[in-house]
Amino acid sequence: MGTDYVHGYTPAETRRLTDQAGTLADLLHGGTTYPAGSRVLEAGCGVGAQTVQLVTRSPGIDLVAIDISEASLAQAKARVAEHVPYAVVDWRHADLHELPDEKFDHVFVCFVLEHLADPVDALIRLRGLLKPGGTITVIEGDHGSAFFHPYSDRAQAVVDCLVDLQAAAGGDALIGRRLQPLLEQAGYDDVQVEPRTVYADQNLPHLVDGFTRRTFVAMVESVRERAIAAGLLTAAEWAAGIADVEKSAAPGGTFHYAFFKGVGRR
Repeated sequence: MGTDYVHGYTPAETRRLTDQAGTLADLLHGGTTYPAGSRVLEAGCGVGAQTVQLVTRSPGIDLVAIDISEASLAQAKARVAEHVPYAVVDWRHADLHELPDEKFDHVFVCFVLEHLADPVDALIRLRGLLKPGGTITVIEGDHGSAFFHPYSDRAQAVVDCLVDLQAAAGGDALIGRRLQPLLEQAGYDDVQVEPRTVYADQNLPHLVDGFTRRTFVAMVESVRERAIAAGLLTAAEWAAGIADVEKSAAPGGTFHYAFFKGVGRR
């Protein structure tokens, strides 16, 4: 079910995920809280960047967090212990083939489906873990929503490399626009999906730094070696393209991106 994590398991990627979670905390998690005592499954917790938000915003939940990477789980444990020391989390090394044989009130999935070859199958498996009336919350990006000024074909080419490499690995970097039909196909009821848009210009320096530079540009940069090795671009073409993308974070530049947040009910 899984696919290769196209961004890699590196310290730079950990920093990017942390910067992204902090910068976008209110945007992505706004409207998502669970009552104390609720049993919640975070499927694909990664390095714990979103886990910190879950246990901070919903204190007292009974959280089970799973991930396929033992190294990521170790980082997640340390991150939560540092930032939310009172939180109690049941950490489990598992993938979506090995979901726990138990029931949950809620399931939370963030930036996971984009890396799966069969996201509908994953959503069906997760639905089977929900109690009647339980909910799933899914958050995904869509790289096709990246609009930037000044525009150049060279800049667009490096962004396209990320999309192409993720597709070659069995994932979908454009999955955000598909959330509603995916949740419907998996059998969820009362499906609601909405965009959560980020816009950054020089009047919003925290977003220019936290999102444009440290999240989006860093995400594209993470696939540099793969893109060059695959022959998608030469090293010189890559350097020129990244330089052009970075202009969107300079004075006079602008950047837009849309995440999609979906909620469904069993």
